[in-house]
Amino acid sequence: MSSNAFEQTPERNSVALLTPTYERDLSLCALLCDSVDHHARSFSKHYLLVPDSDLALFSRFEGPQRTVLPASQFLPRWLRPLPAIIRRQRRQHWWSLRARPVSGWHIQQILKIASAATLPHSRFCILDSDVVLFRDFDLARFQVPQPLPLYWAPKGITSDHVRHARWIETTHRLLGLTAPSLPAADFIGHIIFWDQPAVRRMIRKIESTTRRDWIEALCRTREFSEYLLYGYFVQNEADLFAMHTPSLQTGCISYWDEFKLDKAALVRLLGTATADDFAFSATSFSETPAATIREVIDQQRPRPRSPVGLQGPAGLDVR
Repeated sequence: MSSNAFEQTPERNSVALLTPTYERDLSLCALLCDSVDHHARSFSKHYLLVPDSDLALFSRFEGPQRTVLPASQFLPRWLRPLPAIIRRQRRQHWWSLRARPVSGWHIQQILKIASAATLPHSRFCILDSDVVLFRDFDLARFQVPQPLPLYWAPKGITSDHVRHARWIETTHRLLGLTAPSLPAADFIGHIIFWDQPAVRRMIRKIESTTRRDWIEALCRTREFSEYLLYGYFVQNEADLFAMHTPSLQTGCISYWDEFKLDKAALVRLLGTATADDFAFSATSFSETPAATIREVIDQQRPRPRSPVGLQGPAGLDVR
């Protein structure tokens, strides 16, 4: 899909939720959807972006404020999924005659960009499927013309982050910018906001720099991060940067390690929540069971109101 495919007019002051997901994250996605239904307010629609082969699995999440969309709606015809029999470690790959095969991880990043550029909303809040809300989350404050939060850790990527350092290089090459020395800014988080006009301009910049369709450019690169692309592009466009408020916080307690968390460890992590935190994420590759996360989150939710006050569990007032 080229930048000429921007056909839909955004709804005024419209904020939508985006979640790319797939079969292996089904139980985590169910927990996310339950928590969105319970806590999220003032958003237009929650979109689940899934491989076409997973549509039937996720159809049960459809509702008045949630729509499940197939990946093919946002991908060019020249980029096709490989047959299931060719999958490695149960992971799907897409192939083309224009680049080496790309993984579902690459496709999820492409889907975020493509959907944010084409769906009829002004702004987007991207929630990975391993996110769960534990406090009320009102998106009214992120509507146009309010400034949009931009997660920005000024020296978050160091030479020790070998893969991230490569993403820094390819990001700047795709955008026609000079790569900074390390340590460099990090824009990667579990809950990220994007502005549609900014996404569309970023796509046009990639295409003008690479002289290729932007999806082809990303497939050829393969070493990229969608959040670094957006963050560095916005940082280098003065008018877009002025529309954003850089922040070291995303409102999400994030666990990035690969070790599985047990109930006690989850309770300890949630106990570190500040007044500004409203979500939790244990990255899916930690394989922390969704059932364990659900049990702990349910225990941390507020008790019914009583005449003597509104106190929640010790250490986590989640009114």
